[in-house]
Amino acid sequence: MADDDYVYDEVTGEWRPASEMAAEAAQASQVLDSAGNVLADGDSVTLIKDLKVKGAGQTLKQGTIIKSIRLTDNPEEIDCRHDAIKGLVLRTEFVRKR
Repeated sequence: MADDDYVYDEVTGEWRPASEMAAEAAQASQVLDSAGNVLADGDSVTLIKDLKVKGAGQTLKQGTIIKSIRLTDNPEEIDCRHDAIKGLVLRTEFVRKR
């Protein structure tokens, strides 16, 4: 193997294979629901607990189905649409993939 196949990992202070570093970066960028399932754009999710929505004066009940989610830059948040609430952003810890 050539020297350019290794990358210096500042966290561990070691030289590691570039393919290993790329695989770890891809895994870290995945968006996971509360059960550990991978979420993607267009998925449907179900709420796992009642959530009070700030600014809307409503509570979304457990079991509410949210269709066609969109991923955001933050892997802990998803952008959603709900009939009564526009511009809804939910934390992934409160949803489960359908």
